[in-house]
Amino acid sequence: MDEAATPRLPPLRQVIAAHGLTARKSLGQHFLFDLNLTGRIARVAGDLGQGTTIEVGPGPGGLTRALLDAGARQVIAIERDDRAIAIQQEIAAAYPGRLSVLAADAMAVDLASLGDAPRRIVSNLPYNISTVLLIGWLRRAEAFESLTLMFQKEVVDRLAAVPRSGDYGRLSVITQWRCEVRPQFNVAREAFTPPPKVLSTVVRLIPRPQPLAPARMETLERVTAAAFGQRRKMLRSSLKSLGDADAPAGRRRDRSQPARRGGIGGRILRPGPGGGWDLDQDGLPRRCRMKLATSCPPAGGGACELMVRLIPELPVRSTSCRSLGEFVSKFRARSGKRRDAFGDD
Repeated sequence: MDEAATPRLPPLRQVIAAHGLTARKSLGQHFLFDLNLTGRIARVAGDLGQGTTIEVGPGPGGLTRALLDAGARQVIAIERDDRAIAIQQEIAAAYPGRLSVLAADAMAVDLASLGDAPRRIVSNLPYNISTVLLIGWLRRAEAFESLTLMFQKEVVDRLAAVPRSGDYGRLSVITQWRCEVRPQFNVAREAFTPPPKVLSTVVRLIPRPQPLAPARMETLERVTAAAFGQRRKMLRSSLKSLGDADAPAGRRRDRSQPARRGGIGGRILRPGPGGGWDLDQDGLPRRCRMKLATSCPPAGGGACELMVRLIPELPVRSTSCRSLGEFVSKFRARSGKRRDAFGDD
């Protein structure tokens, strides 16, 4: 926007003094007063001249001003603090027709239904609810052009983490499944009032046209929560709690009915009466294990991707084994073609 057309507004510190706006810990508030910094965030968000820009928790309005000055056609600010709402209304008066203030809790608002498309979210999020908000928005990621957000640095490290790294976990899998993660720059503690205890980072999330793999969001949330919830446990043990709960309704087996014949060799694997493993010829395989695998491009080719595979316990000729390990050994000896199905977890 032309500097001459930029409305003259009082300095932010003067504004908060006039309105008695002090940061409240219960709301996770940390205010940004450096307009050069808020302007940098607005520039990172890309072209704001089309559609709707949504800001959550604008507080004294430093970032709101920067978005409007950067040419945002329409800004919707969602704020639950009455003291900050009054400040936002003053900014709206200085930018007629371009700023709408929604007095509400962002946790209860469907951002995907606000304003005209393309929609984007640009926000310095309240740290105490930032990841909860993010997960909710990822469920409707297709509704947004981009999400430019500020988190604690440790959260962004988890969002962008690659497999086999210490930061890789549930948040990494879910976010990278729906979005490209592009960390932008760090923000020092001293830039905020009051200063938080940790470094902050601005990150840009670009929703993918399609998720990395077909899956239901609720299923992926449950599986990753179980897989990464107790990192010291074996993955097989962590996933036992899921059972058949996430199988499609039409494919869950009614265990009160006899098993059908067919499937992979028509055999299933069941624990035997002596604690070993017996191979039966009653019907379809119904015991599966989950294998988490990664697919990594050549060096410098981008981030690794996570693959989740459900692998049925493959059949062999009728026999009895004292342990699953013995079963696997016998299977490998008889069928080298499917040896990769029993790769290490």
